[in-house]
Amino acid sequence: MKHMSLKEIAAACGGVYRGDPAAASKEVSSVVIDSRKIEKDSLFIAIRGARVDGHSFIPQVMEKGALCAVSEQDLGDANYPYIKVNSCEQALKDIAEHYRRSLDIKVVGITGSVGKTSTKEMIASVLSQRFSVLKTEGNFNNEIGLPLTVFKIREEHQVAVLEMGISGFGEMTRLARIARPDICVITNIGVAHVENLGSRDGILKAKTEMFTYMNPEGTIILNGDDDKLRAFVPQNGIRPLYFGLDSSCPYHAQDVKNRGLKGTDAKFVTPESTFRAHIAIPGAHMVHNALAGIAVGYALGMTDEEIAKGIEANVPIAGRNNLIETGCYTVIDDCYNANPVSTQASIDVLSFADTRKVAILGDMFELGEKEKEMHYETGKHAAEKGIDVLIGIGALSGETARGAEETAAHTGKPTTVLHFNTKQDFFAAAESVLKDGDTILVKASHGMEFPEIVEWLKQRSNT
Repeated sequence: MKHMSLKEIAAACGGVYRGDPAAASKEVSSVVIDSRKIEKDSLFIAIRGARVDGHSFIPQVMEKGALCAVSEQDLGDANYPYIKVNSCEQALKDIAEHYRRSLDIKVVGITGSVGKTSTKEMIASVLSQRFSVLKTEGNFNNEIGLPLTVFKIREEHQVAVLEMGISGFGEMTRLARIARPDICVITNIGVAHVENLGSRDGILKAKTEMFTYMNPEGTIILNGDDDKLRAFVPQNGIRPLYFGLDSSCPYHAQDVKNRGLKGTDAKFVTPESTFRAHIAIPGAHMVHNALAGIAVGYALGMTDEEIAKGIEANVPIAGRNNLIETGCYTVIDDCYNANPVSTQASIDVLSFADTRKVAILGDMFELGEKEKEMHYETGKHAAEKGIDVLIGIGALSGETARGAEETAAHTGKPTTVLHFNTKQDFFAAAESVLKDGDTILVKASHGMEFPEIVEWLKQRSNT
């Protein structure tokens, strides 16, 4: 990482350096909170977790070659340097903020209720056609993950694409203070985390905290098809750029042709040109992701040819509409996370399959007082889309099953509906429910741990 000395780090986080004064001028090679990722001259920050206290690993990481530890505990006359702080978690954020401000790099910040990760992947794919890009990996988008991502920025990187996820008020302000985005992208304002934020207006307020610490000469890019975003006026005076299917948006799509599980073809319209591109990942939402990528590409001076190449280079990642062909099934692995909007969009993708269509859906969390109604509506949507078999797993998914069952009975659509309390109950019955050749969607909130189901389906195909 870029040069950062122990003395500089202590000042950045308001800590007290203790150890050999000569060592204070030494520079760290990386910043980590996981003792397994220590390398020579790392800075180890001892985070207290729900199950593990990082302080217990300090002697071990120093023996492995760490240069210094950041500790809330007074380590006395330790034979290695350490920085004493009041809060290691706050120190992590303060050091990351300091490091970010030392970098000459463009930062793209991405948030929204739905589609943050898939939009991040699309934007990174587009920008990679011209720039050296660092992007958020996995779910490193919160107040612990974002700093760790920032610390991975190296001098060769020209753009960082940072996903920023929140569940409460004030979190986005703290994330934006670290990221200092030059370009802010908001995908939509839905109902994810409405339990904590109260309403869509509350979600809008929390998400747009991103603008608090953005570059005052930067760019705001918003989904113009979203009613809340289209009506929003940023207080910092920056006029947003809009993308969407509505032709009034400067960045919009025409002649959209859905190729089912093979993706989408579209003509894309910019303020200066039109061009065509194929999106390999299935789902109507991917058109919006491509439009966001185009708007960001234009903000950074890219050509249509570069942008189109980046759109077409974007491929699925595990847990995100990842199409897996096995010996028995076609599996749509979309189990990274779920909310009503994204789940219904995935059901739409499944509906294009030309085989028997099976949706294995689990509970969706943090939906607030209307959680049962939202699960019911999702089941109703599956039946209306002609899904052949709906399998609900979990307590709340009983409402998903009920919605599908009652809708199928009312409309006469032949949807078979099953509900299991646990994954183990499903596994016990699965072989009698599934058939060779099925196309199977697997989707639930992250806490349901549905990758286990994807792995079971893959292994079942190998037996």
